Amino acid sequence: MKIWMFCLLFLIESGVLAFGESGNRIFRAMCYNVENYFDCVDDSLTKDEEYLPGGVRGWNNNRYVRKQHNIARVIAAAGGWETPALVGLCEVESRRGLFDLIRGPLKNLYYRFVHYDSPDARGVDVALLYLPELFKVLHDEAIRVTFADAPGSTTRDVLYVCGRVPSGDSLHVFICHFPSRLGGELESADRRKDAAMILRKRINLIQDKDAKANILVMGDFNDYPDNASLLEVLQAREPEEPYRPETLYNLMFPLHKEGRGTHKHEAEWGALDQIVVSGHLLAQKQGLYTTPTDVHIFNVDFLLEDDLKYLGKKPFRTYSGMKYVGGFSDHLPVYIDFWY
Repeated sequence: MKIWMFCLLFLIESGVLAFGESGNRIFRAMCYNVENYFDCVDDSLTKDEEYLPGGVRGWNNNRYVRKQHNIARVIAAAGGWETPALVGLCEVESRRGLFDLIRGPLKNLYYRFVHYDSPDARGVDVALLYLPELFKVLHDEAIRVTFADAPGSTTRDVLYVCGRVPSGDSLHVFICHFPSRLGGELESADRRKDAAMILRKRINLIQDKDAKANILVMGDFNDYPDNASLLEVLQAREPEEPYRPETLYNLMFPLHKEGRGTHKHEAEWGALDQIVVSGHLLAQKQGLYTTPTDVHIFNVDFLLEDDLKYLGKKPFRTYSGMKYVGGFSDHLPVYIDFWY
């Protein structure tokens, strides 16, 4: 009996068995732009020189290991009693870095990962960590993002992973990091529209086969919920009942309208990091489902520091300009709880 009770407590505390107030189990997914998680090995195919030992940023093994522990601390803290079943990561350089993360500070959580090297010039990609006991991968692939006006330019792929969750449902997961606003918001807007169009077409293919497909889109979109790339091209709407199973709903919309965000530009917070779901996940109350209030920005104190210039708080990042400050990221994570 004592052994049985110990095992049950371990499962609950580790998040493998996590229950909400309703008695339903929780399946938590989070997404985090970790701000330039580079390893210390030169990749001759990418422009990673500034994040090499001896480079202009002073990157070294000690800072690399500290970065790993910072990422692990955020994932563990965001999970709390419910270890995240899925963790989408933006701005990771390599499989080496992911192996070092899950075999180092995250080794007791037994994550696995899906990652593809993208054609991004700097070599930064997206990846998905997952707990195999909660998410059985059925299919994964990288979806190439190209630009209508610049076919020779490159950016991050969209990562697509389809898996089965404990309820028996399939979940289609997309991890995105849309092109940046470097050079100006308006000047770069068409590239984010191109990325959104490619993503929308892929979702259409899934929904053409199954209008009630469970779809989860997470990432750093470098746009806000009411920008054209998300609202018009991806067609991710503000959540409002009645929910149509095939419609995409941007669950960060209400938080964005409240002035809450994941990234701070000068004095303004904005929700660049977002979670979008298909309406079927909102409309049903059996199998896997969620609600608009189950999305959260993880803004605990240790991820923030005083903003001496613009007042209030700002993300406690790894670098402030070229100066190493040893923080976490220039973005805050977001997470969503599903129920089953």
